[in-house]
Amino acid sequence: MVTPSRHVLSETVQSLEMPGKDGYLGILPGHAPLITELGVGVLTYQKGAEKRCLTVMQGYSEVLPDRVIILAEISERAEEIDVARAHRALERVQGELAKAGSPDVDWTVASAALTRALTRVQAASKGGGGVSSSGVEDVHHSAP
Repeated sequence: MVTPSRHVLSETVQSLEMPGKDGYLGILPGHAPLITELGVGVLTYQKGAEKRCLTVMQGYSEVLPDRVIILAEISERAEEIDVARAHRALERVQGELAKAGSPDVDWTVASAALTRALTRVQAASKGGGGVSSSGVEDVHHSAP
């Protein structure tokens, strides 16, 4: 998996589930070739007995029988997510959306921001990782 700014992941895995544009796709070894547009969501993959998570914010994926190539606009490993910051972003955008009918709110931008914030909180929760802004591991990751 790569983004325009960095190489995020190169691992041999048993399976993965990724957010397609119209829903999640499960991929196992030997999968039929496929090129798909990605949406915003949590990519999970199985490596040995461990399940790991990353965020995916738009992009494309090529699935081949022996590998998956993901070109994402933005991606973060669960353990890289600042959980406190993600929760603050979630609260901020929920406050914006609470201003129902306000001409000051760009609903498209606010909706996209809500989806990104929720995805970050979910990835940190599923991945069991994430570091709070104080540098202490955050063990409570429930979304409101």
